[in-house]
Amino acid sequence: MRSINSVAVVGSGTMGAGIAAASAAAGCRVLVLDADRAAAERALEGVDSECRDLVSIGTTDDDLDDIAGYDWVCEAIVEDLDTKRELFERLEAARSDGSVISSNTSGIPLSQICEGMSERFRRDVAITHFFNPVKVMKLFELVPGPDTEPEVIDAFASFGAERLGKGVVHAKDTVNFIGNRIGCYFMLSGLHMAKPFLADGMTQETIDAVLGAPVGLPPTGLYGLIDLIGLDVMELVGANLAQNLPPGDRGHEFTEFPAVEKAMAVRGQLGRKTGGGFSRRLRLDDGSRKTETFDLVTEEWRAASAPDLEGVPAELGEVLFAEGSHGDLARHIFGGTLAYAAGLVPEIANDIANVDNAIRWGFNWVHGPFEMLDHLEPPRVIEFLRGVGAPLPAMLATLEASGQPTFYSEAPDGTREQLMPDGTVGPVVGN
Repeated sequence: MRSINSVAVVGSGTMGAGIAAASAAAGCRVLVLDADRAAAERALEGVDSECRDLVSIGTTDDDLDDIAGYDWVCEAIVEDLDTKRELFERLEAARSDGSVISSNTSGIPLSQICEGMSERFRRDVAITHFFNPVKVMKLFELVPGPDTEPEVIDAFASFGAERLGKGVVHAKDTVNFIGNRIGCYFMLSGLHMAKPFLADGMTQETIDAVLGAPVGLPPTGLYGLIDLIGLDVMELVGANLAQNLPPGDRGHEFTEFPAVEKAMAVRGQLGRKTGGGFSRRLRLDDGSRKTETFDLVTEEWRAASAPDLEGVPAELGEVLFAEGSHGDLARHIFGGTLAYAAGLVPEIANDIANVDNAIRWGFNWVHGPFEMLDHLEPPRVIEFLRGVGAPLPAMLATLEASGQPTFYSEAPDGTREQLMPDGTVGPVVGN
């Protein structure tokens, strides 16, 4: 068994600093390295004062050999494959036998990082993807490569769950893994699918409200969530998806922004980080604040308006079966995301529980996609899809063929079971 009691983080940006702070708070000895010593020093600002003495800093030019004394070497630098591979060559030469090594990449496949690397590297490496901010977000996606030893994954899983208190999700080495593959489909497809509703007079405030509590999503909805993340980040995600999504994946339809959002990104209207994206908060002369919305139809700022939820059912998810524009919107964007997720197993994960955990922990949905389908009653969903001539996604077809009424069930001993991709029933394991 391998164990992790010390962590060397290479790269002290937002993610690297967050991983370092979380590891120190867990009682680990931590080393933070960066090309710029001042950047490494800034990472100390996020470390709790009571454990700051556990953290050392240095530079990748002068102190790289120091990683030899650490159990886990975590790369958290810029999302560029060539830059990562060059760094990993240096880290591999400096780290000690028995250590484990990982990348915090949010979307670069591990197979591309590992290509041509040493046998020892391929045996000891994994992707350890945290969600930002690391201190707050529970999701910890763990992705092995084809040659990664099981004991390496066990060490990362134990450390993530027991020391860091994270929810460990086991993902496959596919583009954007689980959380971002589905969550970003919701956002990117939503920007396109919302256009007809905007043209018909539905406001962005109403769209965000429908895609919030009525379907079990946070109040940020669609536009508020993208404002939080940033249009620049979403544009990079789209480019990565365009390059790495498998042929035939429906996500290819939505990898580029619509014209208005593309123009917003070009002029630097990126979201909260730039003072405004789809909305902004202004301080008036009298000290009060005013919220404005960037109207995607007129392409001008206007006063924010109250959402129109008249006729939207109060019961969770029932808007998906409602008549009228609210129901149509929910079915196209949220329902389309559920269908997309139901077609991705076993491509992105070996079971549905990992998918549900990733979305709940990474995007704060009330229910993961398969849990939500259970809440909506799968036979009812299947009947609806057939009624509109839509194909059944893979896992819904598997469920129907299995004769099971739901994706999750209770075993005789009271434990939770799940429908597996081969149509059998298996246990739900993990945290």
